Amino acid sequence: MNMAIRFDEKKKMFQLNTKHSTYLIGLTPEGYVGHVYYGKGLHNMCGGYLLRTEELPFTPLVNEREKISFLERFPSEYPTGGIGDYRESCLDVKNESGSIGCELLFESYRIQKGKKGLPGLPASFGTEDEVETLEILCEDKILRLRVILSYSVFAACDIITRSVQVENAGNQRLRLEKVYSACLDMDNREYEMLTLTGSWARERHIQRGRIRYGKQLVSSVRGESSHQEHPFIALVTPDTTQETGEVYAMNFVYSGNFIAQAELNQFDQVRMVMGIHGDGFCWNLKPGEVFQAPETVLAYSSEGLGKMTRNLHDFYRGHLIRSVYKYKKRPVLINNWEATYFDFNSEKLLDIARSAKKYGIEMLVMDDGWFGKRDQDDKSLGDWTVNEEKLAPGLLDLVEKVREIGLEFGIWFEPEMVSPDSDLYRAHPDWAIQIPGRRPTQGRQQYVLDLSRSEVSDYIYKCVADILHSAPISYVKWDMNRYLSDIGSCCLDKDSQGELFHRYVLGVYEMQERLTTEFPELLLENCSSGGARFDPGMLYYSPQIWCSDDTDAIERLRIQEGTALIYPLSTIGAHVSDCPNHILGRNTPFSTRADIALAGTFGYELDITKISEEDRAQIPGQVEACHKYQELIQKGDYYRLASWSDRRPYDCWEVAAKDGSEALVTYIQVLSVPNMPSRVIRLKGLEALAEYRLEGAEDVYTGEELMNCGFLIPAEPGDFVSSRYHFVKK
Repeated sequence: MNMAIRFDEKKKMFQLNTKHSTYLIGLTPEGYVGHVYYGKGLHNMCGGYLLRTEELPFTPLVNEREKISFLERFPSEYPTGGIGDYRESCLDVKNESGSIGCELLFESYRIQKGKKGLPGLPASFGTEDEVETLEILCEDKILRLRVILSYSVFAACDIITRSVQVENAGNQRLRLEKVYSACLDMDNREYEMLTLTGSWARERHIQRGRIRYGKQLVSSVRGESSHQEHPFIALVTPDTTQETGEVYAMNFVYSGNFIAQAELNQFDQVRMVMGIHGDGFCWNLKPGEVFQAPETVLAYSSEGLGKMTRNLHDFYRGHLIRSVYKYKKRPVLINNWEATYFDFNSEKLLDIARSAKKYGIEMLVMDDGWFGKRDQDDKSLGDWTVNEEKLAPGLLDLVEKVREIGLEFGIWFEPEMVSPDSDLYRAHPDWAIQIPGRRPTQGRQQYVLDLSRSEVSDYIYKCVADILHSAPISYVKWDMNRYLSDIGSCCLDKDSQGELFHRYVLGVYEMQERLTTEFPELLLENCSSGGARFDPGMLYYSPQIWCSDDTDAIERLRIQEGTALIYPLSTIGAHVSDCPNHILGRNTPFSTRADIALAGTFGYELDITKISEEDRAQIPGQVEACHKYQELIQKGDYYRLASWSDRRPYDCWEVAAKDGSEALVTYIQVLSVPNMPSRVIRLKGLEALAEYRLEGAEDVYTGEELMNCGFLIPAEPGDFVSSRYHFVKK
């Protein structure tokens, strides 16, 4: 399998090979593009019989009278609507007469080294040595519609990405009612569907259950990927664990409305699809125009969920995140939000900065409330001018004083929103997304700006850039605190209003592309009321995303476990906050809060001038631990060893260096259990015959001993108790 992509002219088959997997595509005599196989790596191009074209009802070329029967059971690479396949379609096209119908047949193909970007969209990247791309051109000759199915093979990561480009090569105007990005048709193997669900303050909890006949899906029609459901789906064989079982996963590189669906049909076939949600979507395609669908990431693992996780982590670190901070040291910051909310001025921030510096913290981030008349959350969004009554004599003076203390400076924005009580809204009420003649619906007493309009995004971008040029600011937290509703734009005609959702997302991407281009050394952290827009699309622009507004350490165990199932720990925004926790009111030890935040970007979200001396005294050691383990966490392999979410009384994870030189194990005793001995934890990712010293102790173990016999963690009294174990190869 020394070539990532091959085509056999005689067999009419494509073979896509990664390090451990193979993906096979077959062509029928008519030109239908079918899915043959996806699974463990194959050395030979085989399995074409899985298309079942030699059995009833045969292909339309042989048996045209049963074309519907053929279409509704053929394993299609990219099914279309309106012609007889009654399963979920990936492409619905309406012609000028109003009829929906499209039939794509193979025309040609191209195999090339490397990978092109997707215009206006975040997308994976790689060198010619790292990735090969297959483009399959299909055409509907009636509509004169050309569709390119793109497959990019990242062999070393065991990842294949898919995207779709649709071109109107004819003379009539076409209307795209649905354009998904990927489809996977397989025979059912009693699959279970794994998804990530939740709500504000409890995002991305793992949900798993056996698929049933019909359609099962997760989706968002909120204008962003959402707190409630996540643009990820996996089908797993029964009894799949972290180490065993087969996994077929899809993750969407997009930050707006999505659908991720599995459908089990009458023939025990499963169709898994992913793409922009069709509800509220349309795209008018004039002659000569092209529509580019976002990218979907496909991951296959024959070694359980853990292998899928590590493949995705490697892929996102190496081929999606572009920031200079991907592997660079990130400063330990303190954010003033939970410390002060809106009640602060320059002197209060400087007090926090002085105390923070004393204990080793490296950056002060000024959160909401520094602009306009923003003394509470019902006004001034859009008025991005410094409130010099709070920040006397001005922002530059504050930033310079913070830097004189020895800290870098960061700042919060919510650029996509506008308050009804703002100078911007009073001057430009039409800049808000709204249905003409209807009073817009408020969320958090604010509206969403119409970023599909260049004059709106240009104005807002200039406001943000002017602030960043006015003072030496190192970090931006970009927030987005409400969903989209009242979908209407005065700049789109009545037949194009369904384009607004997607045009809005493209507007967000365009602004963040400008920001990261103009300020390449800026550390950007995305946020959306916590984790409502934690998706691969955002990672393309920012190396970290605020994981959840819920900073309670115990709630964070489930949130961060679900997030780390897909995304590298270095992308997970995690802070130590005050207790009782501001959302749950729960009290947890300061050390436990820090150990859990270390499995992320690490920082503080509290008033350091008011916490106890006992807690303050722990901060230097926590900051030192962050620096000590940051490179390991940024580059190492993540292993889930035990899960509190599985109704165990404890939680445990490990990060191991790729060369086996060290491993960091974090153990959280969530609930104390009476009359229990020590627990055995078996490590992963070590060198079997090497010797490892447990830091801070005299104990020495072999790698095979730690991985097979395990390591004993003693029982301790008390709930919410944490401990860290650092093993270093001798």
